[in-house]
Amino acid sequence: MEYALQSFDATTATTARNKNRAGAIQIMQPSMFNVRVPLEARDDVFLMNTITDAQLIVSSDVASLLDRCTGGADLEEFDDDAREALGVLQENGFLVSDREADQRALDRYFFAVTTNNFELHITILTTLQCNFACDYCFQGDHGDYNKFADKMSLETSARVAAWIERELDRVKPERLVVMFFGGEPLLNLPVMYDLAERTWKSAEARGVRMAASIITNGMLLTPEVVDRMLPFGLAAVKITLDGDRDTHNRMRPLRGGQGTFDRIIENLRRVADKVPVAIGGNFDESSVDSYPALLDYLREQPFANKLSKVNFKPIIRNAPAKPKGMLPMIQTDAAGKPLGGTCMTSAGKGGGSCDSCGSLDDKLSFLREETRRHGFPTATGVPGGPCHVHMKHAHTIGPDGSLYACPGFTGEKTLSTGHIDDRQESWRESARDKFERLHPWTECGDCAYIPVCAGGCLVASHTELGDMNLPTCHKSSFESAVIALAYQLSGAA
Repeated sequence: MEYALQSFDATTATTARNKNRAGAIQIMQPSMFNVRVPLEARDDVFLMNTITDAQLIVSSDVASLLDRCTGGADLEEFDDDAREALGVLQENGFLVSDREADQRALDRYFFAVTTNNFELHITILTTLQCNFACDYCFQGDHGDYNKFADKMSLETSARVAAWIERELDRVKPERLVVMFFGGEPLLNLPVMYDLAERTWKSAEARGVRMAASIITNGMLLTPEVVDRMLPFGLAAVKITLDGDRDTHNRMRPLRGGQGTFDRIIENLRRVADKVPVAIGGNFDESSVDSYPALLDYLREQPFANKLSKVNFKPIIRNAPAKPKGMLPMIQTDAAGKPLGGTCMTSAGKGGGSCDSCGSLDDKLSFLREETRRHGFPTATGVPGGPCHVHMKHAHTIGPDGSLYACPGFTGEKTLSTGHIDDRQESWRESARDKFERLHPWTECGDCAYIPVCAGGCLVASHTELGDMNLPTCHKSSFESAVIALAYQLSGAA
């Protein structure tokens, strides 16, 4: 019997080199972190282990070997060819000695991911003010909120830069990533320029590689802004387009009601040769059908082949909008005010959504396929691991210098985990301890997606469930994404 296996890295497919692992362990069983997709037309099976990220396309015979190991199996029960195939599966994490071994591997994995000091990641909100009036953001008192929203001063900027310098000395990372976010970060250009220059000099003096990025609505993005930032490590810009021209102008107008699509596209044309630009978008049931037209339009543009990624995510409205105030998808405090006005455009590791997406899973999968069909790079739909909220060396800094575990909590002072001034305040220390103890994935049982999901978004758990230790489940979305990935890789093979 021939046991065929193919392994995949990010871009290529190669034949796996089988090694005879007989005797390495005598009793084996499948890992709980295995995901399996039958490729019926080929009589093959796609296997993915979410804790090792190993991806294999194997013959159905190999898949049957895994089935024979269910409940435990002795290697001596198999012939030499089968043992070679089992050795590859064991080497890539698909077979383990017992459930305790799986749990130990998961504990080691989370410890390694959350404590890794290779990268120091800082998200800075230069302001919570915004020049847009997105229809899924604030309504009614939008103007009042924006008028009084926080804006970082140059004095605070200097203190933020000093804090980052101290963190560089403490963490000693190989790489510093600084992401400028908001609100609309380009409404506070003096602070963005000041911070970029100061942090670049601090990183350069320590031999640390720095990359800066900007998440912006694109209205104020000019070649002059990009040119000013390029010497300080500007490596990426993300712009949001919420559908075709008419839909975007309805969803994301200026505060005076004027459309923004044409201006954003013109700005994109002017900067696309200077810096990699990613396109994001937020859709709901009323706007999702306009996205194929947007993709057609983008494909026709001279900058089409320069887009680094195109990725859309759903907006979830869990209840009718209040007559005056915010839609429920915006995090609010007990008084009904926003937690801080953080833009709902995704930020942070993986670029995932900070809200539940189950009700629009089919549309999400459809748009991913449409994006690929148009020739644009996009996300697989499977998270790359725990988000920054779980990482000890990833921080969000609000306009007043308060520290947060994630941009989604910015402005909710009771959830601030510290301050750039290192002030000792019991309520901040309490919040920091709370985040360090959070393990929502312990409620997820034996779900194979725990290593890539970690129990879901803590902001969603906090706002939708009232408890950050309760998981928000995206399993159905991950399953459809893995199926798409399996067929994509099998086609490449």
